[in-house]
Amino acid sequence: MMKVFDTAFVLFFCLCLKGHSQNIVNELLAAGVTDTQRFAESYIAPATEGLLYGVNNGWFNNAKPLGRFKFEISIVGNISFVKAEDKNFDMLASDFENIRFSDNSPSKIIPTVFGASSNESVILTYEDVIFGGQEIEVELPGGIRTSESSFIPASFLQFAFSPLKGTEIKARFIPKLNYYDAKLNAYGFGIQQDLISWLPLKKVFPLAVSVVIAYTHLDGSYEFPDSEFVKGDNQQMITGLDTMVYQLVMGTKLKIINFYASIGVLEGKTTTEFSGDYTIVSQGISSNLISNPINISSKYSGMRSTFGACFKFGLLGVNADYTIAKYNSANLGINIGL
Repeated sequence: MMKVFDTAFVLFFCLCLKGHSQNIVNELLAAGVTDTQRFAESYIAPATEGLLYGVNNGWFNNAKPLGRFKFEISIVGNISFVKAEDKNFDMLASDFENIRFSDNSPSKIIPTVFGASSNESVILTYEDVIFGGQEIEVELPGGIRTSESSFIPASFLQFAFSPLKGTEIKARFIPKLNYYDAKLNAYGFGIQQDLISWLPLKKVFPLAVSVVIAYTHLDGSYEFPDSEFVKGDNQQMITGLDTMVYQLVMGTKLKIINFYASIGVLEGKTTTEFSGDYTIVSQGISSNLISNPINISSKYSGMRSTFGACFKFGLLGVNADYTIAKYNSANLGINIGL
């Protein structure tokens, strides 16, 4: 299961970068850094925000933390669902200095990285070092695999240990994954604290109540080669993500099967950079060198609520839950512990 989800996760990440992002840089960059960044922000924002929501799932599988000195190893896999409004954006020609639609339309609905294929073309205006003002027609990039994508996969290997009564510390990671020229890795730390253990009537209180606080970091990169239109060195796209989640969890306290629910908030920051050196090549003439042209930074926050159930028999446990947030998600965990 872990291998299947990890393969899907890195494949999704690579498809978000490979080809489409390269197309943005290698062609739209001729219109200038400002226009390229403005387009890239709208095109890739749903992917980075969706990843942020996806990596925050699966931090708990019960409202009650492990018993003192108990431990648990889990394989956590989840799928976040992409809404229709995140598959397209309204591209206004007036927002761009050197890009216009081929038919001079004032605006058009353009696919994001989650959208379908695109047959829209734009005219780029740029300054040639010898011939002056020039124009070139390029086709805008479409979505992943040129078809609509409705989900974002993510998975982690997770460890939990209880050093104190009512306290469970957690750690998760994705081993460094490589897929052609793309790399991805992630890790996180968290804590789950039982709140009822502090109350004098804890033995008769019917529900388990705890708080979960967790941090996740993700790094990804894709190195792409020269194209006919753009030359350079060390060209790559680098994505970074840092996020925190805070949740209040309530659930039953039965021995074999338990139900749980939570409410909380997540917040995080994503950065996307196109680093390296780029030179626009036109009619055999090279433009001035452009270094590290794109840097996109975004902050996100949102509410989330989770409903789920877990079943444990002996050393083996299985849990499944569903999270309602901006990107709804389904989560499945397989847990082994003492």
